[in-house]
Amino acid sequence: MKQPLLIFLCVLTLNVYSQGKGILEKPKIDERVELLSIVFRLADAEEYSSKRFKLYTDKIENYFEKYRNHELIQFVKQVRKENGIGYDQVMEMAIHLSAAPTFSPLVNITDSIPTVNWGKKNVEKFIKLLIAFYQEAHCKEFFSSNQELYASVSEKFLPIFEHIDLSWYKSFYGNVPKEKFVIIIALGNGAGNYGPDIVFKNGTREVYAIMGTWSLDSLGMAHFGLNDYFPTLIHEFNHSFVNNIIEKNIKNFDKSGKTIYEAVGKQMQNQAYGDYQIMLYEALVRASVIKYMKDHKFEKIKIDKEINEQLNRGFIWINELVEELEKYDKQRVNYPTLESYMPNIVNAYGNYANNINSLKNNLKEKRPKVISINEFANGSKDVDADIKTITINFNSEMRDGYSFDKGIKGQSFLPEVLNVEFDKTRKKIVLSVKLLKNKQYQFMVTNDGFKSIEGFSIENYEINFKTK
Repeated sequence: MKQPLLIFLCVLTLNVYSQGKGILEKPKIDERVELLSIVFRLADAEEYSSKRFKLYTDKIENYFEKYRNHELIQFVKQVRKENGIGYDQVMEMAIHLSAAPTFSPLVNITDSIPTVNWGKKNVEKFIKLLIAFYQEAHCKEFFSSNQELYASVSEKFLPIFEHIDLSWYKSFYGNVPKEKFVIIIALGNGAGNYGPDIVFKNGTREVYAIMGTWSLDSLGMAHFGLNDYFPTLIHEFNHSFVNNIIEKNIKNFDKSGKTIYEAVGKQMQNQAYGDYQIMLYEALVRASVIKYMKDHKFEKIKIDKEINEQLNRGFIWINELVEELEKYDKQRVNYPTLESYMPNIVNAYGNYANNINSLKNNLKEKRPKVISINEFANGSKDVDADIKTITINFNSEMRDGYSFDKGIKGQSFLPEVLNVEFDKTRKKIVLSVKLLKNKQYQFMVTNDGFKSIEGFSIENYEINFKTK
């Protein structure tokens, strides 16, 4: 352990780590993460193509544009097409490799997590081409030229890092994780956050919180607001406690987990949660974040916002799960660790599964709804092309923010929108439009942006019409 980190931890009196069984490092930039993010950006992977942090992503595109046809980039396009490689599989690969320029696998390729998706031969070829790309694209020079930026961003993240009460984890979970926990700031990942881990041959494990950079200040510099980033960081750290407990009990969740996943699977899959086990990880982690917030006396409005966000994401049993964690915390004499309480959580999930339709209906009632359109009825086939506005009415007051998207017919069916604004009641949103005659139109009012004052998102609402 480096001396500055030891001093930092001692200042915070975090004796939870005094036995050296777990280490929380200060946040940093990892060139392996940056490099693979860049490579997949050049390969046109949408999830790695964010331009939010333009001060940095413009540098990437200007510097590496001439290498878009490199053999590595073409190979990545191929494995994406054939194996569906993307999202967390990219970050998993990054942490399973040693530092430049060798990029040697840190564990046996056959045993490593990336091999499951990539395939052994693809991993071997990828590493070979990555080594060549690093040299031929002069990546070292690019990273060296950005060291000042990396240091500045890392420093800006420190207030988020310092806000963590690590002693809560030992107190709440009843044990100390054996894992080393590493916080990585991914400058080019936009809103993408990932929690990969690596298990070494000797059994030690490193758990990563790879935090995207999605918020900027007025000058375009990365900005890490406490309200935006802190719950996400707490979320990722909880994984190092939660995942192992779920894994040990996964067979006991088989029936309830499958039932619940069948009911909310579409929303889970949209978040890359491909099976009920991952859903269980996420649910318990998110409930633990809310418990952390309650224990640390966060404002009710912030706690409610977090709860509603999880309901919106499909974790419709989150309130009940938080209540179960509170029951556990009141019975610590009988249940010294969360792991010892798991039979009760298994039973609780049986109840969630039995009541899943009721939970879905309860949330549906709380969601805001589109109730009408002023200028025409949805589905009309004789709309006047000369209308200048489309006014959408909601059944409840809406908060700031909106989001529209194309429907299944595609981009060419979107109307030309000149301006968008809510009226003073915030129950109407007015789109100033320019329409063509004898044309079919389709667009979606989406749950990405439309939320009620209470924070409940709308269900996607498709609008169709044809002008005469």
